[in-house]
Amino acid sequence: MNIHSTAVVSPGAELQEDAEVGAYSVIGPEVKIGKNTVIGPHVVIEGRTEIGDNCRIFQFTSIGAVPQDLKFGGEQCKVIIGNNNTIREFVTIHSSTAADIAMTFIGNNNLIMAYCHVAHNCKLGNNIVMANAANLAGHIHVEDFAIIGGLTGIHQFSRIGCHAFIGGASAVVQDVPPYITVSGNRAKPYGLNLVGLKRRGFTEDVLRALKKAYKIVFRSSLLLSTAVRKVRDDVEDLPEVRHFVEFIENAKRGICR
Repeated sequence: MNIHSTAVVSPGAELQEDAEVGAYSVIGPEVKIGKNTVIGPHVVIEGRTEIGDNCRIFQFTSIGAVPQDLKFGGEQCKVIIGNNNTIREFVTIHSSTAADIAMTFIGNNNLIMAYCHVAHNCKLGNNIVMANAANLAGHIHVEDFAIIGGLTGIHQFSRIGCHAFIGGASAVVQDVPPYITVSGNRAKPYGLNLVGLKRRGFTEDVLRALKKAYKIVFRSSLLLSTAVRKVRDDVEDLPEVRHFVEFIENAKRGICR
């Protein structure tokens, strides 16, 4: 392990082989850091925080601080961060309250750019990109391969579907279904995320079915419940279409429409 002489690492912290801690960083007693993870200078990691292997955490990041929630009663909750994540300068990732999943969770292979905020009880999947100064309020769930544009704010308890793309400087106050592009204040849909879907190898058959499902939900002027039934009846029964429909059916805040 390469720990700078000015870093303050609690004796109770667990650092795996080849982990690095930069100058003036502070690592708390219940922190666990995986193999080959590099903690830059002036980073504070506290609370019951677990960080996986091969992560890169840049200077002035804060991870594991108590949540900004007036209901927080001092309960011992977790931050869990997976492998191969890049967390850039001035990012804040807060610990959770005891509500719902009772942790703040970030999966693998994510890029969280400078000045982003991930609040308490958020759950992020894998291969997500959060551009500079994107902000997640509490209890937000983000599925795999979503991209969140810079300066975007997302309302608490919202969900962002897989492969969705949120344009920069958006205000998202309802769920964003998978595979679509939204933008604006308040965010509205602008079609499928075709560029992202093609880059990730979606076949023409899947894209054709998703286009048809999108048109029924967002362009038909049908009631949402009627549109969902029509998608089930008229669109090819593919896993991607089923996920699109089930995501909408489970939306508690409604969807951007």
